[in-house]
Amino acid sequence: MTDLTTLPLLVTLPVSFLGGLLIGHGYFRSLLETTNLIVGEGPPLKALALTLGRLALVTVGFFVAVLAGGPALLAALAGLICAKSLMMRRTQREVT
Repeated sequence: MTDLTTLPLLVTLPVSFLGGLLIGHGYFRSLLETTNLIVGEGPPLKALALTLGRLALVTVGFFVAVLAGGPALLAALAGLICAKSLMMRRTQREVT
């Protein structure tokens, strides 16, 4: 297995940031679906599966980022936070 900490930062940071964006988009999209299921009294097993999948996605994503080192972990976190901001902005636009 390749040691991810030996990769250059010029490769690791953008890939980690994009990975964080994808993880964040999946996480917050799943959260939106889960809340719609709960409010709309949808099937509880589907809501539970979405919740477990969401947590597994974040856990695996950040575990890979930890293997790549501290800067990669921070870049992945920044991507997740940016995805949250984008999803919040999009949902606020849909509501108003």
